[in-house]
Order: sequence, then structure tokens, then C-alpha cells
Amino acid sequence: MKAVVTVVGHDQVGIVAKVSQKLAELKVNITDISQTLMHGDFTMMLMGEWNEKTTTFDSVKKGLEDLGKKTNLDIRIQRQELFDAISKTLVGHIGNQANFRYDSNDL
Repeated sequence: MKAVVTVVGHDQVGIVAKVSQKLAELKVNITDISQTLMHGDFTMMLMGEWNEKTTTFDSVKKGLEDLGKKTNLDIRIQRQELFDAISKTLVGHIGNQANFRYDSNDL
């Protein structure tokens, strides 16, 4: 199973460490990660992957929700398939918009 995790909140010491530790406890491998600070707010997006035979999506979601409450961070997770479907829909929509031609004679 692959999933996208987002973390947003006021910057504090150890956010990456806390989230990484929780994911390691849940047997989730981080395959990609990006983080930044924006005006004192921390944002992170990561891709996690795990074996569905040993770890369920719901257990990962619950573990991250609990960590979010404990650290006052907004931590969300969504299945990679959902993320891909949304991206494809948006790209298709944008592609259709790009093919639209405006002709001033149409007014």
C-alpha cells in the first residue's frame, strides 16, 4: 500500500523526527519527503509504503491522528490511488481548458 501524508502546523522542534518515528513503529517506509517553513508554519508532504499483510491503512491513519492530537499538528493521510485519480482528473480538466480558443469575433 502507498499513501500520501501531509503535516501542517506551527513550527516546533522534532516534527520530522516524531512523524518518522511513528511511521517506523507502524512499519511504514518513507519513500519520498518534502518539507518547508512558511512564515513560522511547518508543512511536510511524504510518500509512505507498507505491506498490507502486516499493517492496515486504518491503523496508520489512527496512529497519525493520535500523533497529530498529541503534537497539535494537522496530519492527514490518503491512499495513493485516490491522490493519483484526483491528479489525473485535474490534469484532464486543465488540458481541456488549454484547448479552448477565444476568438473576439465570437462576441
